[in-house]
Amino acid sequence: MRKKFDFLVIGSGIAGLSFALKVAEHGTVCIISKEKAEETATRYAQGGIAAVMYSPDTYEKHIRDTMIAGDELSNPDIVRLTITESTERVKELIEWGTQFDQQDSGKYDLAREGGHSEYRVLHHKDSTGQEIQRALLSQIQNHPNIELLENHFSLDLITQHHLNMEVNKQTKDVKCFGAYVLDIKTNKIHTILSRITLLATGGLGNTYSTTTNPKLATGDGVAMVYRAKGVIENMEFIQFHPTSLYNPGETPSFLITEAMRGFGGILKTQKGEKFMNKYDARGSLAPRDIVARAIASELKLSGDDYVYLDCTHLDKNKLIVEFPTIYAKCLSIGIDFTKEMIPVVPAAHYSCGGIKVDEYSRSTIQNLYASGECASTGLHGANRLASNSLLEAAVFSHRASVDAIKVFKNTNFCNEIPDWDSSGTVLNEELVLITQTYRELQLIMTNYVGIVRSNLRLQRALTRLKLIYKETEDLFDKSILTIQICELRNLINVAYLITKMAMNRKESRGLHYSIDYPKNS
Repeated sequence: MRKKFDFLVIGSGIAGLSFALKVAEHGTVCIISKEKAEETATRYAQGGIAAVMYSPDTYEKHIRDTMIAGDELSNPDIVRLTITESTERVKELIEWGTQFDQQDSGKYDLAREGGHSEYRVLHHKDSTGQEIQRALLSQIQNHPNIELLENHFSLDLITQHHLNMEVNKQTKDVKCFGAYVLDIKTNKIHTILSRITLLATGGLGNTYSTTTNPKLATGDGVAMVYRAKGVIENMEFIQFHPTSLYNPGETPSFLITEAMRGFGGILKTQKGEKFMNKYDARGSLAPRDIVARAIASELKLSGDDYVYLDCTHLDKNKLIVEFPTIYAKCLSIGIDFTKEMIPVVPAAHYSCGGIKVDEYSRSTIQNLYASGECASTGLHGANRLASNSLLEAAVFSHRASVDAIKVFKNTNFCNEIPDWDSSGTVLNEELVLITQTYRELQLIMTNYVGIVRSNLRLQRALTRLKLIYKETEDLFDKSILTIQICELRNLINVAYLITKMAMNRKESRGLHYSIDYPKNS
């Protein structure tokens, strides 16, 4: 198949769908979804979306909270524009049909999470992302200008490289002309040409052994831009969520939302002792990097596999009403959180770095935008403030649409692009080569590039990664492509970027903590 669209959107979460809805009023749109359209990281976002809605909250307070959480590495201008546009973007989600919880008075029921100085998190029980996903998909499905391709996987961005022109890191006018896309069901590779492409491919949590991310979070967008010689930044800042449900063997790890700590839950050791105030005056409501390192420290001291989140002192009925999904999940493994403490452990959760973009989500590759977790906008700095991610996606997809609508009609298709060349490849019958390398990669990253790092660990990781990179590239070149080998290739690319950028940061900052640089410099 060879098709042309004005806009190509890779990813079907809040970032991709909100952009698609806006540009579809001006041209044809193709949305590529790796699995079913509803299976996205957005769907798994329990907590909510942060926005200034009522006094005594102010934009200035939200801006300051964001800067503090980001360890002052966030771009102040980007933080300001994101926060000041928050209210309008939330109202837009509501107009599209998102139903946030309301109080009897009609005001929105706002929650408070770690790092926030005010109640400002809009939510739909403990399944906010799922509700946003539902509302957006309902708008998308009957739009005459939008074609949705589910179970399709983007292999690579199309650039001048595919016209046999040299493209390297010094090339200043790299252009994106679309993408090569694998139909997972037929195993055919299609050429999709576009005037404008938006990457909204989500995160990369499966670089690690334990993650709250769905299985599809394999860093695809970041890896594609890296191979296309676009700029990637701040990959060392990987956020580990402090509280995933300790349930060995479950993938992905079930997230216990930070809102439970905002509601009054307290972290305790297996002996039942509070410990967070030893690490931060904010206790269990400290920012995620501090809480994750504190839990890691306690586990190292005790030798235990997990700590507890204690909610047994809270109002039983209110707790169940606020967190019905978590209540049902805990009951399914024999835990009644109104009577028993919840076993929790940190898990890889969110990438604060990614594809470098400007204030209109433009990447360093022409005609290519990025939004959502795959993008590095400058909002998060060294650590993401809870519930700022859905907000960031809504704001930057809006800004990307504003710019893209202006320029797409003056952007031409490149009709000389060849189709994907699969000649000389054979079916790989040694699936074990992929699965074992996948596990090896996750162990390398978990053991050497996790919550706490050192120069020695990072160098060891890099040495191992270079070896499995060469092996996997050789396998990729010789094999008829499958999603498994392509995801592995992408994960190795992003693992290298995380490790290399961690090695280059000679300080401990936010989510990057090195025992060789124990203090912020």
